[in-house]
Amino acid sequence: MRAAYGLAVPAAAVADWEKGHARPSRTELDALAGALWCTPADLMGSSTSLHAHRRAHGLPLDDVARHIGMDPATYLSAERTGRWPGTESQATRLAYLLRLPLPDLLDLTGRSEPLARHLRDAATTRWQPQVRPVARLTRLPRRPLERALSTLHEEYQTRSAAARNWGDDPPPESAAGVTTYLQQVLPRFWELLRN
Repeated sequence: MRAAYGLAVPAAAVADWEKGHARPSRTELDALAGALWCTPADLMGSSTSLHAHRRAHGLPLDDVARHIGMDPATYLSAERTGRWPGTESQATRLAYLLRLPLPDLLDLTGRSEPLARHLRDAATTRWQPQVRPVARLTRLPRRPLERALSTLHEEYQTRSAAARNWGDDPPPESAAGVTTYLQQVLPRFWELLRN
């Protein structure tokens, strides 16, 4: 890294980065990615914030804000607070620019929890009324959504019936399984859509 990028980085520092004991600066990360012939995103693993996604792609804040049609100060505020102030159109442009998978986009724009509420409703009551709001949030085609929501409903109802066990006292793990299922409904939804 010294010869190509003018950075004197000791091997011990790189070892600390690999172990997660320290983090490289932006300059060090860019230099390391260049030395390894990869992108900073390849080195960072999965990103969990707007800032991390932007940094992983090596994009300046002003460029991202300009590309999505947002004031840089507003975008910076979104990175710092984790609250998305933008429009649907801006979110779509952001997803394209940062190559965000749909689950990440919904997380970063604050739409995961409303989606999870609709999914829990689909599982616990009737799934059909949830198709339209889920489609609005995800922008996915109706058919795969219907299959996923129907499956969530069937799986939950099966667990719920087993937990009721009409004649005897239900085993405690049955009731816990119902609760756990509802807590994990969002990852299960994405899994059903992938299959």
